[in-house]
Amino acid sequence: MTAQERFEDLVDELAAIAGVTPPSPGRGFGSSALKYRGRIFAMLVRGHLVVKLPEARVTELVAAGEGRHFDAGKGTPMREWFTLGEPSGLSWSALSRAALAHAGGDRNSR
Repeated sequence: MTAQERFEDLVDELAAIAGVTPPSPGRGFGSSALKYRGRIFAMLVRGHLVVKLPEARVTELVAAGEGRHFDAGKGTPMREWFTLGEPSGLSWSALSRAALAHAGGDRNSR
């Protein structure tokens, strides 16, 4: 399964949650993102899942070798954004649900 197909499955899974909107057509930043009440919490960037999590959790994941801080192409890694490495045993669904909870939605996944 390709990263795009995995992300499409993730969109199908999470888009049913109240307040979550799927990616929108277009090319701008955030057009390929899942949002909760307008706030991006997960997106597919260059074939990698990128999620917004608490800074401490991102630091843990990076230290464990599961991926890296996300860099939006400006040369500065973002503290609360995590890019999942491939291959990884981490669940896209679990990471995205944690990001959704961090954004304020899906209280059942906290």
